[in-house]
Amino acid sequence: MAQCVQSVQELIPDSFVPCVAALCSDEAERLTRLNHLSFAELLKPFSRLTSEVHMRDPNNQLHVIKNLKIAVSNIITQPPQPGAIRKLLNDVVSGSQPAEGLVANVITAGDYDLNISATTPWFESYRETFLQSMPASDHEFLNHYLACMLVASSSEAEPVEQFSKLSQEQHRIQHNNDYSYPKWFIPNTLKYYVLLHDVSAGDEQRAESIYEEMKQKYGTQGCYLLKINSRTSNRASDEQIPDPWSQYLQKNSIQNQESYEDGPCTITSNKNSDSNLLSLDGLDNEVKVDGLPNNFRAHPLQLDPSGDSSNSIDGPDHIKSASSLHETKKANTGIIHGACLTLTDHDRIRQFIQEFTFRGLLPHIEKTIRQLNDQLISRKGLSRSLFSATKKWFSGSKVPEKSINELKNTSGLLYPPEAPELQIRKMADLCFLVQHYDLAYSCYHTAKKDFLNDQAMLYAAGALEMAAVSAFLQPGAPRPYPAHYMDTAIQTYRDICKNMVLAERCVLLSAEILKSQSKYSEAAALLIRLTSEDSDLRSALLLEQAAHCFINMKSPMVRKYAFHMILAGHRFSKAGQKKHALRCYCQAMQVYKGKGWSLAEDHINFTIGRQSYTLRQLDNAVSAFRHILINESKQSAAQQGAFLREYLYVYKNVSQLSPDGPLPQLPLPYINSSATRVFFGHDRRPADGEKQAATHVSLDQEYDSESSQQWRELEEQVVAVVNRGVIPSNFHPTQYCLNSYSDNSRFPHAVVEEPITVEVAFRNPLKVPLLLTDLSLLWKFQPKDVSGRDNEEVKELVKGEPEMIGTEVISEFLINSEESKVARLKLFPHHIGELHILGVLYNLGTIQGSVTVDGIGALPGCHTGKHSLSMSVRGRQDLEIQGPRLNNTKEEKTSIKYGPDRRLDPIITEEMPLLEVFFIHFPTGLLCGEIRKAYVEFVNVSKCPLTGLKVVSKRPEFFTFGGNTAVLTPLSPSASENCSAYKTVVTDSTSVCTALTSSASSVDFGIGTGSQPEVIPVPLPDTVLLPGASVQLPMWLRGPDEEGVHEINFLFYYESVKKQPKIRHRILRHTAVICTSRSLNVRATVCRSNSLEDEEGRGGNMLVFVDVENTNTSEAGVKEFHIVQVSSSSKHWKLQKSVNLSENKDAKLASREKGKFCFKAIRCKEEVASQSSERYTFADIIFGSEQIVSSASPCADFFYRSLSSELKKPQAQSSVHTEKQSVEDAMRLIQKCNEVDLNIVVLWKAYVVEDSKQLILEGQHHVVLRTIGKEAFSHPQKQEPPEMELLKFFRPENTTVSSRPSVEQLSNLIKTSLHYPESFNHPFHQKSLCLVPVTLLLSNCSKADVDVIVDLRHKTTSPEALEIHGSFTWLGQTQYKLQLKSQEIHSLQLKACFVHTGVYNLGTPRVFAKLSDQVTVFETSQQNSMPALIIINNV
Repeated sequence: MAQCVQSVQELIPDSFVPCVAALCSDEAERLTRLNHLSFAELLKPFSRLTSEVHMRDPNNQLHVIKNLKIAVSNIITQPPQPGAIRKLLNDVVSGSQPAEGLVANVITAGDYDLNISATTPWFESYRETFLQSMPASDHEFLNHYLACMLVASSSEAEPVEQFSKLSQEQHRIQHNNDYSYPKWFIPNTLKYYVLLHDVSAGDEQRAESIYEEMKQKYGTQGCYLLKINSRTSNRASDEQIPDPWSQYLQKNSIQNQESYEDGPCTITSNKNSDSNLLSLDGLDNEVKVDGLPNNFRAHPLQLDPSGDSSNSIDGPDHIKSASSLHETKKANTGIIHGACLTLTDHDRIRQFIQEFTFRGLLPHIEKTIRQLNDQLISRKGLSRSLFSATKKWFSGSKVPEKSINELKNTSGLLYPPEAPELQIRKMADLCFLVQHYDLAYSCYHTAKKDFLNDQAMLYAAGALEMAAVSAFLQPGAPRPYPAHYMDTAIQTYRDICKNMVLAERCVLLSAEILKSQSKYSEAAALLIRLTSEDSDLRSALLLEQAAHCFINMKSPMVRKYAFHMILAGHRFSKAGQKKHALRCYCQAMQVYKGKGWSLAEDHINFTIGRQSYTLRQLDNAVSAFRHILINESKQSAAQQGAFLREYLYVYKNVSQLSPDGPLPQLPLPYINSSATRVFFGHDRRPADGEKQAATHVSLDQEYDSESSQQWRELEEQVVAVVNRGVIPSNFHPTQYCLNSYSDNSRFPHAVVEEPITVEVAFRNPLKVPLLLTDLSLLWKFQPKDVSGRDNEEVKELVKGEPEMIGTEVISEFLINSEESKVARLKLFPHHIGELHILGVLYNLGTIQGSVTVDGIGALPGCHTGKHSLSMSVRGRQDLEIQGPRLNNTKEEKTSIKYGPDRRLDPIITEEMPLLEVFFIHFPTGLLCGEIRKAYVEFVNVSKCPLTGLKVVSKRPEFFTFGGNTAVLTPLSPSASENCSAYKTVVTDSTSVCTALTSSASSVDFGIGTGSQPEVIPVPLPDTVLLPGASVQLPMWLRGPDEEGVHEINFLFYYESVKKQPKIRHRILRHTAVICTSRSLNVRATVCRSNSLEDEEGRGGNMLVFVDVENTNTSEAGVKEFHIVQVSSSSKHWKLQKSVNLSENKDAKLASREKGKFCFKAIRCKEEVASQSSERYTFADIIFGSEQIVSSASPCADFFYRSLSSELKKPQAQSSVHTEKQSVEDAMRLIQKCNEVDLNIVVLWKAYVVEDSKQLILEGQHHVVLRTIGKEAFSHPQKQEPPEMELLKFFRPENTTVSSRPSVEQLSNLIKTSLHYPESFNHPFHQKSLCLVPVTLLLSNCSKADVDVIVDLRHKTTSPEALEIHGSFTWLGQTQYKLQLKSQEIHSLQLKACFVHTGVYNLGTPRVFAKLSDQVTVFETSQQNSMPALIIINNV
């Protein structure tokens, strides 16, 4: 239980005090009424004695009584009505609330820190009022009247006669059978005569003489002269007299307060009570009923008979009408009590009480105790034994029949008033009232046995109850508190006697006693036991006290405390005590909060919200309902819908109270702030027929770190080219879309008149849909004027300044249950300045027709039907984004610091040009190597001209805008639909097999040596695109060589003609997705031709073998490929003619067919090559009637593009070491003579049938030939992954380039050629030896001097080799040593000698070579490319 102001040792004596009746004449009543008090009320503040009192017990022992208090009350002849008592108790509880600034106790239990109010004054007030308002009953005498004060005024005509009348009146009330109420302790009641004298108005001498007369008649002990009203009430009081009555009268004004108005008046006990008002008859009513003065005609706890019985206190909860909230407070406000009394009068009243108690009451009690004691002693011997004997004799253990008048009821026996058993009880009660607890206990104990023997259960329970209390209060505690007595008493009252009021008194006393002994567990059990359905208020108070017991235990039981607080709150709510209910729920909430008891939390919050709303504590209601919605609710959809509607309803009421206040923060839906994305710029236009807009950046694209890095690199490349190879220090990559992955540490730049789109990620945690209406962004804007000054303007509404910032409003945005959904909200800046996007603004509501919950009625004003009214409230939610955690310095690493995130704070800058790019006839699928012509349209959609347009791509070999030599092809796409993408020339059929040559420089095609090949300037006419202008340019595309899907990124870069300080350039991105399918596979090799005579008279003819395979799997509908032309391009070589062995001129390849071509290549003339180092010679060999000019666009473009991408591949660079310099020079020379710089371009046409139409596709493949004898391919070869090997650990050696050239390289230093007759006729029968002259031509292919050794000896000894060589021999010198100058041709005349006919291989001479100026000899035998066969015939 909670702490109390009084200890239990003070509480019990104060609750059971001697009762004294007061009977006043009308004149006496008038005198006290001048002070707005009745006589009984006048005495109330002074009813406690200030000094100890002594009396003697029956054994003549002196007994000390401390702090004795007496209770004086007017005689009321009607017993109080239970309903009125309930009403009074209800008002007392509702009137007692925790003080505003009360500091609560903090109790720490386990991991709970609870703020709990240590005291419960409402419970104490309830208990005090309950004990005081208990009706008197026949089975106990504690609140029966012991004495009666008869009060008359000195101003009456015949005061003594008046006393006689009053005395008769009292006698009539006590002894007449018409009056069963009030109850009197003993027949011989003490009468005490009081003469009231009004000092200010009365005659003092007369008063004294009357008093003397009284003393003679009634004795000095039985009368008193009380002087009051020493001043007149109408005189302005100079001194401020204290008002000791207010605390008593306000506590329970109905019981003690009478209002002195004419006629009946309405009194309300308490400003908080708002149920029916009690109507009391005014006590000044002069009408007498049955000769009774009206002042005791009715009990003040009478209910107004006209009251509506349905509105009883413990009836169902009802919403109070507002009109009853303002009440008449005549009784306790604005009235000064005791206005005519001075402090001397106060002392006189105090003195009067002392006198009455000392001289009248206590001697009377002492005498009565003695009389009762004597009676009991005299009867003890006789009657006890007689009773017991007759009991045993007649009826065994049965109840004896006493007399005809005795009645039985459910509680057992009822005794007549003079029954001896009751005399013991009377004596016990008297002893108890004067604090003689030892004697009281022994009497109660004796009475208890008698009652139990007689089966008089009500009496027995009463005796048990008081015996237990007496035992506890005995000084020196001779015996322990008999709690079992109390338990039996409670059980008897409750179950047998069905008297809950008495049971409740037992519980209140016993619990208090147990608490004082720290037996909290037993006290709690006791309190809980008495909770029942018959009284919600009692149950609520007892449950609350039980909860306090649990928390006050040695080891506090926190959860039990909380649970019982909830139960108490529920019962308070049913009893109409809204404030107490709310307080209980709030106290319990501390325990359940944040511990995962989500359903319990929801219930508590819901109730708190409801109660707060009823009490008009709207802010508390809102926050409670908010909690229900924002925690991850485990409730059903219907329940959540009810919660949401309640919340909206309450919120609406709050917002109506302060319509101009700041907008509230709404709890729903959740916003994932970090997922907010901001996009600067217009939405992408959809594709329009053949036109396809550049993909650029949009919010629909997912973030990909790899591609964003690629775009960054592309932008850096183009910026470096523009800034002469250096990236400026203040360069930051352009970001059009800001998200949680982008770098948001700087303020982003937005361009005026270009929309800003903010994507907000909403999530609905509930199982009911949410409808957001009028959804828009909330922002603050600081415009900058031309001079750069700031003028702060805060715009929070759409209608604020639309000319500064336009705001898009989404009229309806529905988020389904548990759905995550993004909303895209736009702002249109019309002025430069600083914009801060603060959050979102919307109306939150639910959709109509969401389900209502059974059992939970909506609040008043809600429409509860099948379709609930869709209610909505206006509010906001802020977007607060936490930046990335900083982790650079040591300080940042050791602490948790976050950087700024400025994606929502763009700076609006001045106008910039805006480019849109459209692709026309842009293919999505191509064959590998296919050439297709498309068009690009560039449109400037802004009001500023743009310049410096460039495009950069990682795949420059994919597209070209054509070189400077490009002929002006028809510009409109429709006109060029059926044209070939190539520049063609019709040829005559005579020059079919020989090559047609032309030359071109790579400079014409934008491929300079210095610049980056990826950055390509777009050839705009006049290099400027004016506002609103558009330009269409042709663009040739070539399908990539690998099959599959290719994503090709283009980045268009452009600048404003007028330089901007904040944004230097802008970019536009486009990602083209091309799907390529297989077409042709070209392989080529080159080898030296052995024939040395060429038209130019110079050594150095080559043979080029080209294999073309059709690898297309006819899925694309390709019927066949025609090879229309093979061209070469090189600085030093050119194709001369086709050496096609077959006569079939038509080079057609059906699916999976292979074709082989052989061409002769010769060196170009030196003077052509020397003109420009970058000049290439193109030679075309045509297989049809049209020549494709390979040196023009687009053929040459793609050739150069492929060449530059080849050059970009890493080449093995030899490292330079000075001591090996000479060796390396030699190496280079040897290598160079192996190299050939010849590129083959195979041009083809493919015939495709598509939708029963035949299309002709054209394309080209490139093969780069670098080394003699090495096969080259048109598409990159897949490398087989090497097999896994065990890891070897070794020290890396100096990895210098091998200083010995390979066999292949050396074999190409010297080219050998044997000249001899193919067949030779010799008459062997004439001459047995046949001599044949053979010329050996040695050609030095390198540009250095070479020493050559020719060895003619047969070296091999194996029989197979002998067979091949046959048995011939060389005559003459067997070894020649020669030196050949650079590119010199030398002929040796040899003779071969044969002995018989046959076919012989003359290729046996072995040639060794070394560079002349080298010390190291690289000697290796020259391998002839073909056997030199000679046929020797016999003639």
